[in-house]
Amino acid sequence: MRAHGGRTDCDLAVIGSGGAAFAAAIRAVNLGKSVVMVERSTVGGTCVNTGCVPSKALLAAAEARHVALDASGRFPGISTSAEPVDMGALIDGKRALVEGMRAEKYVDLIADYGWELHLGSAAFAGTPADPVLQVTGPGGELGTLSAAHYLIATGSAPWVPPVPGLEETGYLTSATAMELEEVPESLLVVGGGFVALEQAQLFARLGAKVTMLVRSRLVSAEEPEASLALASVFADEGIPVVRRAVLSSVRRDLETGLVIATADVAGAEQVFRATHLLVATGRRAVTDSLNLDTVGVRTGDRGEVLVSNTLATSNPHVWAAGDVTGHHEFVYVASSHGALVVENAFNGAGREVDYRHLPRVVFTTPALAAVGLTDREANGKGVRCQCRVLPLEYVPRALVNRDTRGFIKIVADEDTGRILGITAVAKDAGDLAAAGVYILEAGLTVEQVANTWSPYLTMAEGIRIAAQSYTTDVTRLSCCAI
Repeated sequence: MRAHGGRTDCDLAVIGSGGAAFAAAIRAVNLGKSVVMVERSTVGGTCVNTGCVPSKALLAAAEARHVALDASGRFPGISTSAEPVDMGALIDGKRALVEGMRAEKYVDLIADYGWELHLGSAAFAGTPADPVLQVTGPGGELGTLSAAHYLIATGSAPWVPPVPGLEETGYLTSATAMELEEVPESLLVVGGGFVALEQAQLFARLGAKVTMLVRSRLVSAEEPEASLALASVFADEGIPVVRRAVLSSVRRDLETGLVIATADVAGAEQVFRATHLLVATGRRAVTDSLNLDTVGVRTGDRGEVLVSNTLATSNPHVWAAGDVTGHHEFVYVASSHGALVVENAFNGAGREVDYRHLPRVVFTTPALAAVGLTDREANGKGVRCQCRVLPLEYVPRALVNRDTRGFIKIVADEDTGRILGITAVAKDAGDLAAAGVYILEAGLTVEQVANTWSPYLTMAEGIRIAAQSYTTDVTRLSCCAI
């Protein structure tokens, strides 16, 4: 970096080092462009450090323990047990996995591709017509960075509502909860979205007594059948879900050390007690220290960088990708964003983000996965739709697994038969969502899917059976001759 004098130090300056940042940097280097990346914290961003990788690793461990405790009841002749969890050892194993993946999939790639990495904080300076970055490291200012294009890929952080007493009492987020050295004796989880569901089941299966406080219903943006199915699963596993609950105040009892949470539950005040409180009420874009106003980059009410469908900001030199845009918070969205930005910035591709067939997965067990439109969304678009909900008791794979909790739902256009959406609550439902993406991308109809090959004794076969249910009484199908 040098003092700015009308020249550019690189083709692309990237703020952040997560999925969006790396996808953009790799694509830019492959196009022969020079890249400088600035990261103020740990390389790798949310997914590998505090999000996808550690949470799914712990969920897998919790499921293994749950299966050990549950197998005796599900499978005749099987006797299993599970000891209390050594949380410290479990967290050490998680850390080792994260460190290994961070090194192999992030840090080592920087050397392989040859772009520059500066550890420090970046903030915009200059003017909207001529933006630059001021980069400050732990020891002071590192210098000024000028680029042909800038990418904001700073991600998001947990958002916490302004509840009286919450800051003074102390609380966990999805990130800090995964650093606990002991399993909480009891845990209140505030929130009903993807993260809240995963964390609630995770800690319950590790041995904590968990209660969820949910403002409306579980995963309120998805099909109501999904909410009901997951609530039933959680009830079976001893996790109460308190609906229409709005946290109003929090304090800590000085004698017992318990968190005392008061909530408005359907218009009546209720008090909940636990050793720990986890707040999972959404995330907020990390943009506060970037000085975006200085270079004319507009932001929204929650700090998100406002972008067009091409991911351009209000400044033609500046782009944004990933969680910082306020768009869908999935790492595969972030990485897609990063590559798209580079194509648009350097090749003038004019590509736009298309979320029509975006898969969504909650990694509970059974998992929730969806792709395309829900019943309500289809109706809202004026589509006359036909829906079928297939209970898992009619899916042979679920019968073999001895776990028929869940369903598969298809939303189809009544006039054309074209499938518009698929939702499933089932073991490995994420794989069903992947199949659903291909079905929707191909524009397949219910009839086509009902008459297409599907391997027997797979969960994905359930999509075919659900399609058959439009014209066939599936209760009268032979399990091996359908």
